[in-house]
Amino acid sequence: MKALDHGSNALYDIPGPKTERRHMLYGVLSTVLIAAVVGWVLYLLFDTDQFTATKWNPFTYKGIQELLLKGLGNTLKAFAIAAVLSLALGAVLAVGRLSDHRPVRWLATLIVEFFRAMPVLVMIFFVFVALKVQPLPALVTGLTLYNGSVLAEVFRSGVNSVEKGQREAAYALGMRKTQVMSYVLGPQALRAMLPAIISQLVVALKDTSLGYLITYEEFLHAGKLIASNLDYDLPFIPVVMVISPIYIGMCMLLSWFATWVSKRQQRNPKVEAVDVAPAEPGTLLPGRQ
Repeated sequence: MKALDHGSNALYDIPGPKTERRHMLYGVLSTVLIAAVVGWVLYLLFDTDQFTATKWNPFTYKGIQELLLKGLGNTLKAFAIAAVLSLALGAVLAVGRLSDHRPVRWLATLIVEFFRAMPVLVMIFFVFVALKVQPLPALVTGLTLYNGSVLAEVFRSGVNSVEKGQREAAYALGMRKTQVMSYVLGPQALRAMLPAIISQLVVALKDTSLGYLITYEEFLHAGKLIASNLDYDLPFIPVVMVISPIYIGMCMLLSWFATWVSKRQQRNPKVEAVDVAPAEPGTLLPGRQ
C-alpha cells in the first residue's frame, strides 16, 4: 500500500489549492444566499409594518405577560408529566419486548406498533371527546402513548446494541436476567440511547402545542388568544416572533442537558476504564515458585 504522506489523511486526501478555492467559493455563495433570504424576510416584515409600536405594545401590558407566563407554565407542566410517564411506559414495553415469554413479547409488540402508527392528534381527540377526559389528562395521555411506544423501541435497540459477550459473561457469573439488565446492559446502553431519548423528548415538548386544539391553555393557546382577540391590527407575526424563540430555547436547553449528562457519565468512575499496571520482569504467576 502507498504510504500516507503529510498531504493526505487516513480517510481522505487533504484538498489541494484548487479544491480549497472551490470550497471557499461554495461557502461565499451559500453565505450570500442565506443573507439574501434573511434580507428578503426582513424586508417583507418591515413592508407589512410588523415592527410598528402598535403591534408590539400589547406585550408591555401586565395582563398579557401573565397570560403568556401561565401558558408557558402549563406547557412545561404537560411536558414534565408526559416525559416521566413516557419514559416509564417505554421502559415497561421494552422489557416486555425483550421478555423470554412469547405471549408477553407479542402483547408488548402489538401495543408498541399500534400506538406508534396512530397519529398523536387522533389519540388526543379520542381521549378528550370519546372518553370525555379533561384537556390536561387527554393531552398527557396522547403524548405518553405515542412517545412511550417510540421510546420502547429506542430502549430495546439500545440494549440489543451492547456486545453479546457482555450478556454471556454476566450469565456465566450466575447473575439473573434482572441483574444483567440493571447492572450490565442498562448502564452501557444508556450512553448510546441518550441522544435518541432527548430527541424524542424534544418531539414531546413541541407536541404539547397540540393542546390548544382541545382548549388546553398552554403557551400556543395563549399566543392565539393574544393574536386573535386584541384590536391591535391582529399581531399574528409579533406573537410568532415572541413564542418561537422560547420554544427553540427550551429545545436547545434539553439538548444542552443531554450533553451535560453524557459528559458527566464519561467522568463517572463506574463507567471509566480501569488502568492495569504493566507486568514487570521476574513477576511469578500465582502458585509458581
